Amino acid sequence: MGRKTPLHEQHVALGARMVDFGGWDMPVNYGSQIEEHHQVRRAAGIFDVSHMCVIDVRGRDSRGFLRRLLANDVDKLQAPGKALYSCMLNADGGVLDDLIVYFMNDEWFRIVVNAGTRDSDLVWIRARAREELAHFEIIERVDLAMFAVQGPTARAKVVDLLEPIDREATPALQPFAGRFCGEWFVARTGYTGEDGYEIMLPFEEISAAWLALVAAGVAPCGLGARDTLRLEAGMNLYGNDMSERTHPLESGLAWTVAFEPASRDFIGREALEHIREAGGGTRKLVGLVLEDRGVLRSHQKVLIDGVGEGEITSGTFSPTLERSIALARVPRATGASVQVDIRGKLLPARVVKPPFVRHGRALISL
Repeated sequence: MGRKTPLHEQHVALGARMVDFGGWDMPVNYGSQIEEHHQVRRAAGIFDVSHMCVIDVRGRDSRGFLRRLLANDVDKLQAPGKALYSCMLNADGGVLDDLIVYFMNDEWFRIVVNAGTRDSDLVWIRARAREELAHFEIIERVDLAMFAVQGPTARAKVVDLLEPIDREATPALQPFAGRFCGEWFVARTGYTGEDGYEIMLPFEEISAAWLALVAAGVAPCGLGARDTLRLEAGMNLYGNDMSERTHPLESGLAWTVAFEPASRDFIGREALEHIREAGGGTRKLVGLVLEDRGVLRSHQKVLIDGVGEGEITSGTFSPTLERSIALARVPRATGASVQVDIRGKLLPARVVKPPFVRHGRALISL
């Protein structure tokens, strides 16, 4: 048996099919995965993300520590509640994890890391902290749970749960920003390509909030829909589209690396600068749309005439586009078309720039 979130009983009561995910018992769907996907694109869905790890970095030297730890620069965070997406790298430039960091105040930052890497992330972060002659502490917030409400009507559904004092300021939040509503931290972030909120709240309060939103018509959604939604939105999945064996410049994440100012010496910088000076590496991450019938899956071989081979890192059938789509790591010289080996048959695929879908609208030609 894996670890359980505080919503485990609610998932079972709703008839969810439970699977192991990064050592956690998590719902993959509650019936129709495709219907859950459409609910998020058309109305609102709710996801249990309490398996993710919340870490507070507190103390007067917190900012300086995070400027060295992360590839993106937390000096961009000046307004309380503002969020930043970043990779955390090893010395070779490999991606140890991708994460979101929030600025609370000058002596308090909050990091949310992936479930499958939470233990190794904590070991890495604490080891780097011990190397610092500085004043800050690393606190794993095991007292907090987390859920995400995503979709065109998601924000309105959440606001109805808030106290009257919070119902005006919270809808005014800009994307990638958050604010405290009592003990709830409500952030306008997500992993679906739709608008909505991710909410961190006391462990003991999540069940009531979940049940209230489900009663209000928000569809409970599992990992299956979460994966098809994030792939349509062109969002990387750690362990598939990047890992410690790949670097951001070949993973579609060059935009998350802040090389300026040149004086900031973050972990992995030297390795990435060598790669950048050599043209960014030999590979790149692209989007694929299958031109024939079939389903694209991770690890399928991608063949490029006169260039070489690549590999699909994430693939699925897109419920919104009704086409098979994928992210693939291919040689940098890859052009506009490739072939994918699906069970020994070579099928044509078109190279596109992700995302495929955002806010319920197709961003590629079909």
